Amino acid sequence: MKNNSLQQKLILTLIFLFGGSEFLVWAQAIDKKEVFERHQVVLNEVDTLNAFTVGNGRFAMTVDVTGLQTFPKHYQKGMSLGTMSDWGWHEFPNPEGYTLEAAMDTVEVGGKKIPYAVQSKEATRSKAINYVRQNPHRIHLAQLGWQLGNPSEKATTPEEIEQIHQVLNPWNGILQSRFVWKGDEVIVETFALQDQDAVVVEVKSDLIAQGRLGITLDFPFPTDTFLDEATHYRDQELNFIEQHTDQTQTGWSFKRRVDAFQYSTQLQSSLPLKIKEGLHGYTLSPQRSSASWQFVMYVSPTPSQLPPLAYADLKKESIQATTAFWERGAVLDFGHTSDPRAQELERRMVLSRYLTKVNCSGPNPPQETGLTLNSWYGRPHMEMHWWHVLPFALWGHSSVFTSQLEWYFRAYAGAKKIANRQGFEGVRWQKMTDPWGGETASSVGSFLVWQQPHIIYFSELLYQWFPASKTLAKYAPLVEETALFMQDFLNFDPTDQSYHLGPYLIPAQESYNPALTRDPTYELTYWKWGLETAQRWRERMGRPRHTTWDDRIHRLATPAEQDSIYWATTTQANPYQNPEQLVDHPSVLGALAMVPKKDYINTAKMKATLHLIRERWQWESCWGWDFPLTAMAAQRLGEGALALEMLLYPAVKNTYLKNGHNYQTERLRLYLPGNGAFLIALARMALDKEGGGFPKEWQVKAEGFVEDL
Repeated sequence: MKNNSLQQKLILTLIFLFGGSEFLVWAQAIDKKEVFERHQVVLNEVDTLNAFTVGNGRFAMTVDVTGLQTFPKHYQKGMSLGTMSDWGWHEFPNPEGYTLEAAMDTVEVGGKKIPYAVQSKEATRSKAINYVRQNPHRIHLAQLGWQLGNPSEKATTPEEIEQIHQVLNPWNGILQSRFVWKGDEVIVETFALQDQDAVVVEVKSDLIAQGRLGITLDFPFPTDTFLDEATHYRDQELNFIEQHTDQTQTGWSFKRRVDAFQYSTQLQSSLPLKIKEGLHGYTLSPQRSSASWQFVMYVSPTPSQLPPLAYADLKKESIQATTAFWERGAVLDFGHTSDPRAQELERRMVLSRYLTKVNCSGPNPPQETGLTLNSWYGRPHMEMHWWHVLPFALWGHSSVFTSQLEWYFRAYAGAKKIANRQGFEGVRWQKMTDPWGGETASSVGSFLVWQQPHIIYFSELLYQWFPASKTLAKYAPLVEETALFMQDFLNFDPTDQSYHLGPYLIPAQESYNPALTRDPTYELTYWKWGLETAQRWRERMGRPRHTTWDDRIHRLATPAEQDSIYWATTTQANPYQNPEQLVDHPSVLGALAMVPKKDYINTAKMKATLHLIRERWQWESCWGWDFPLTAMAAQRLGEGALALEMLLYPAVKNTYLKNGHNYQTERLRLYLPGNGAFLIALARMALDKEGGGFPKEWQVKAEGFVEDL
C-alpha cells in the first residue's frame, strides 16, 4: 500500500497472525512510548563498549557512566568519548602543496587509459596521497568531564566510582546517571538540545556545597589516524583566540582556532564559576553553595547571544522535539508475542532507531560510525548511503531523507570532474568524500561503482511518493547525468556483441581483483535497472528515449550462472567451490534484495543461490549489513523463517551491544550501516503479506511504514 502524501502517516496497519491465517486491518495507533520505554538501557558497572550518546543528528556527545566524559583514556578502546558535529571539519596545514593529482595512476581498459586516485607505497608519492586521504577530517570539538575533589587532588579513576546506576530512555533522549564517589552520591541528568548543538546537564550532590565538584573542559587535538579516539592532546597549545565571561561569571565563551578551522564553545551555568587553566583546557568550579547545579555547553561555528539558562524549559523542549520525531515515524510492536526472538527484534529496532536518529539524521551523509567516533578520518562512504538514509524514508521521516539528497547537488561539480578526468560522460559519484563532495585516494574505493545508481533509486522512490512535475524538474538532472556515466562506463565486447561492466572495477564483495573482474551480478542488475529507470524519467519529462541507452540495455551482459546458481561475477568461475570467494559481502544477493523487483533475476535460481550461500558462506568474515541483506533476499523470496534466522544470526559482527551498537571488531566497535540495514529489512518484513514476514503465530502491530521500491 502506498500513500503519496508525505504530510500524513503513510501506513497504519495491524497485522494479526494466528491459526495459520493472516489478515490486515486498520488499527488504533500503537502506544509508541510504551514500546520505546520497554527498552530503556540500564548499566550498573563501567562498561567501555556501552557508553551512551546524546545528540540531535547534527551534533552528538558520547559519555561514560558519570553522565559526562570523565574518563576518556579509559574508554578510548571502547566507545571513545568524543563530541562531534556535522560542521566541525579540520585540515592540517599543507605547505608542500599536496594535491590529488599526485595520487593519480592510470589503468588501461580497451586501449583507453583512465586515471584513478589510488594509494601507493612509493616514497615520493605516499606523503601526498596520505595527506589528501586524511584531509579534511572530522574534529572532536570538546570534552566535558567531572572534576571530582579539589583540582589539586589526584585525578579520580573509574575504580573509585561505586554503586553505578545509569539509564538511557530512548523515548525522550534523557540519560540519568547515579553513582557514589568517596561516600557521596552524585545524580546527573544529561540530554542534548534538538534545535541547537548543545548538551544540557543537571547534577545534584552534596559535593557541590563542599566545593568538591566541578567540570573539566578539555580540547582534544585532531589526528591523522584512521580512528581518532579523542585522547590526543597538544600540551599548552590550546590555540584560543578569545576567552570572555559575563559579569556574573555564569556565562563563559571560548573561541578556538585549530589551524584554519575556528569555532566557539560557550557555557551557561546556574552558579557562578571560577576558571583555572589546565594542561589541555580548563577546570570550572561553582562558587556558591547549592544542592543542585545546571549548565549548558553550546558549540557552534561562531558565538551567539544566548538566552538566560532555563533548565526546565530546555528539558521540556528537548523532550517534545524528540518524542515528536518518534510519533511521526513508524514502529513495530512485538509486545503481544512471548517468543524471545521477537523481544530481541524489538530491542534492536528501538535502539537502532535511537542511534540512527542521534548519529545519522543530519543534513549530510554520515560516516559509518556517525557522530560517536571517527573512522576513516570521519569521512562519509557513499556506497553506504543506501543503508544510512533509506531507513528514514521507509520509517516515515521524509524530511531527513530529502535533506540528505541535497548533498548530491553540492557534490555534483566534484562528481562531474571525476567523470571528465577519466574521459566519461555524466557524473561519477564519489566514494569516500566529505560534506562538500571532495574526492580522496583509495586502492579500493576508487574502483567501487555500486554507489553510482543510488541517487536514481532515491529519486525514483521520491517520485513514487510525489509523482509531480516539481519532483521531476528537481531530480531529473541528477538522474540524467548519473545514467550518462553508467552507459558510457560499459565496455563493448565484439566477440559476443554485448556490453559489460568491467574490467577495472571492484564489486561490493571486495575480494576480487579489479583488473580481472567483469559483470558482478549485483552491480550488473542495478546498472540495468538504473538505465531503464532513467529512460522512464525522460519519458515522464516528455523527452525521447536515448537510443544509445536502449542499445546498451538490450545488449547488456546477463549475470553468470551454472547449474541454476548465480555466480558473484562472470570472471571468477564456480565461486562456491572456492573458500577464498566465500568471504566478505555475499553481494550477489543484492541483485534481488537491493535492486527493485523486476524480471532481471530468476527467483528460483536466486532461491537456490541463497540457500547455497546460507550453507557455505564464511559468516564470521561478513560485515554488519550482510545479515540484513541476506534477510532481505529471503524476505523477497517468501522465506520469512530464513529472514528471521539471518537477522538474528549468531556471528560476532551481528552482535548488538546493550546500547544498541552493531559491534564489528576491536578496530571498529560500532557500525551504523548494520543498524540501518536491520531497519530496512524490518520495514520490508513488516509490510510483507506473502510469506516473507514474521512467523504466523506472532501477533505484531505495525504502523507508519512506507513501501520500498
